[in-house]
Amino acid sequence: MVEKSVVRTERAPAPFQGAPYSQAIRVGDFVFVSGQLALRPGETQLSGDTIGEQTELVLTNLAAILEEAGSGLDQLVKTTVFLANLADFQGMNEVYARHVGTVPPARSTVEAAALPSGALVEIEAIAAV
Repeated sequence: MVEKSVVRTERAPAPFQGAPYSQAIRVGDFVFVSGQLALRPGETQLSGDTIGEQTELVLTNLAAILEEAGSGLDQLVKTTVFLANLADFQGMNEVYARHVGTVPPARSTVEAAALPSGALVEIEAIAAV
């Protein structure tokens, strides 16, 4: 059986409100990153008022976690994007497209009834290592 290991960096927020999950788990040649919000490390209040600002910070957090795991945004194979309002799809997508490279990952985008702390966007990811 392949062993799993916890991925943890101080360059991204700790689990939200102390919830029982890891920033990411590495198993074999893949890393599974928990959903990230527009939080700065060590802060509990969301940053950014617009979908663009929040998406930028979410992707910054994802990149930091992936780097710690020995991967990067260019190694993403699957993401799931949760939007508080599907009308924000275009604004999220503009920022997202700048970060995921020329071979974007498979992706699902869904509207959620609510996201933690009133966030506009949350993104979880799977990447190759």
